[in-house]
Amino acid sequence: MRLPIAVILLTVLINAMGIGLIIPVMPDLIEEVTGGTLADAALWGGVLSTVFAVMQFLFGPLLGNLSDRFGRRPVLLVSLGVTAADYVVMAVAGSIWLLLAGRVVGGITAATQPVASAYIADISEPAKRAQNFGLIGAAFGMGFVIGPLLGGVLGEYGTRAPFWAAAVLSAGNGLLGWLVLRETVTDATRRPFERTKINPFRAFRALGTLPGIRRGLLIYFLYQVAFMVYPAVWAYFGQARFQWDPGMIGLSLGLFGIMMAVVQGGLIRVFLTRLGERGTVIYGLVFDMAAFGAMAVVTSGTIALILTPLAALGAVITPALQGIMSKTVGPQRQGELQGVLSSVHALAMILSPLVMTYTFAAFTAPDAAVFFPGAPFLLSLALIVVAFVVFLSAPRAPRAS
Repeated sequence: MRLPIAVILLTVLINAMGIGLIIPVMPDLIEEVTGGTLADAALWGGVLSTVFAVMQFLFGPLLGNLSDRFGRRPVLLVSLGVTAADYVVMAVAGSIWLLLAGRVVGGITAATQPVASAYIADISEPAKRAQNFGLIGAAFGMGFVIGPLLGGVLGEYGTRAPFWAAAVLSAGNGLLGWLVLRETVTDATRRPFERTKINPFRAFRALGTLPGIRRGLLIYFLYQVAFMVYPAVWAYFGQARFQWDPGMIGLSLGLFGIMMAVVQGGLIRVFLTRLGERGTVIYGLVFDMAAFGAMAVVTSGTIALILTPLAALGAVITPALQGIMSKTVGPQRQGELQGVLSSVHALAMILSPLVMTYTFAAFTAPDAAVFFPGAPFLLSLALIVVAFVVFLSAPRAPRAS
């Protein structure tokens, strides 16, 4: 079973890499195909990111249900093949509309994580299933580290080079999957396709039936929107503020991703042990206020490069907040809670790029009254302040019986 698991993890890794791989070159590429300014490119970049996230949100349940009916293998292989073709189209795209169409298709084919998780569940022994799910998260995180780094390096050879590389990686992964992956859905486990189960908004029905977590979900949503300022505007901000090229943008995002992995994989335990869940959330919110404030006003590229990995130290909020809400709902409704959190996270991914890139464009356009590329970070600071006030105003949640 080791080789199929490796192929599935590689699929998740390449999907995550494909997202990060193109970030460093997007400002130059959009300016190239539109002939507009950096502010205009940021606006289009926000639209492209939001469209990608919308497609993932809408089609994740559909692909998962299709894999229950027709099998994991065909869904994964078709997705990889279409992804490779999509990157080729984007590599030769000469208009923003073709790039937009590419992001629509890419978002659909990238919504395969439920299928990958289902495949892992099919081939894993019950005792090892949880740890193998953890490997999926690790592979996704590694993709977000490797993608921007590789994209920055390849960006030195032109704005199209990262897309060609992503196409080759996806095609190679598809060929490997075709050779290695066997079908895990049998006639005994095959489930009829049910249209009622492909509605991505189903999880929100639980909001009215999960007591005591609405305040926590609001904080979670505000934090996610604020924290996503980094992938939403970092490439445009780095170019406008520090005149960074794609290589430096990729390096800075890679450093941020590495520190995120360190925080989520190891340091979070230290914070939880010493501060508890409530104290960890308070620390994270205060730290992020300082980090966003510093990023908003920093003018030295060297200092920004130092601050970038340090900013990830505030990423302890999410697991601590999840822990608090998990205790509130009790053991019988954990899956329901995770479904709601996943949907809230998806909505934040849809909203944040639009809001952050619009804010950036408003303060960097040629006719802007004030040139201030750091404005999106001030907006994130304001959202964190609101989340902080809401969190402190909440009574301490009792442990569920």
